[in-house]
Amino acid sequence: MLNRLFRRSSNQRTVAELYGRIVAQARSESFFTGVGVPDTIEGRFELIALHAWLVMRRLSREGRGAAEFNQALFDFMFADLDLNLREAGVSDLKVGDKVKELATHFYGRVKAYEDGVSPGAAQGALEAALDRNLFGSTLPEPRHVAAMVEYVRREAAALDAEPADGLLKGRVTFGPAPQAWEE
Repeated sequence: MLNRLFRRSSNQRTVAELYGRIVAQARSESFFTGVGVPDTIEGRFELIALHAWLVMRRLSREGRGAAEFNQALFDFMFADLDLNLREAGVSDLKVGDKVKELATHFYGRVKAYEDGVSPGAAQGALEAALDRNLFGSTLPEPRHVAAMVEYVRREAAALDAEPADGLLKGRVTFGPAPQAWEE
C-alpha cells in the first residue's frame, strides 16, 4: 500500500514537472510577438493544448504504462485549468461547465492536429487547423501560419525521434519558438 502511495506521489511530481515544461514553452514570448498568437486567455489555452498534444501524441505510442502517464498528464492539465479559472474569478457553479467545454475543445484540437500531421493528410489541413484554433478570430498573416506549421511539424518529428523514457521522467526539450521575420 505504501509503495503505491509513494509511486503515485512520485508519478504526480513527474507529471507536474512535465506539464510545467509544456506550459513554459507555451508561454514563450515569440508565439505572441513573433507570429501573432493572441495574448489572451484563449490564445494561451491554445498554446498549452498544442504543446500538450505534441507530448501526448508521442506518449500514445508507448503502451499501457505510458497510457496511464498520459492520462495523469491530461488530468493534471485540466486540474490546473480548473484552478486558473477559479483564480480568474469564474464562479464555482460555472467552473465545471467551463472545464468540460475546454476538454471538448481540446479533443477537437487533437483530432484536427492529428489529421493535419498524419501521413496522407489533406493539403493544408494543418494550416487550416492552426489558423482556426490557434489564431482564433484574428486574421493572421499567412507567413505566421506557415511559421507555426513548420514549428509543429518540426516538434512532432523531434518528439517522434526521442525515446519516451525522458518524457516519462518529466523531461521534454522543445526547439525554439518561431520568430518573426521580414517579408
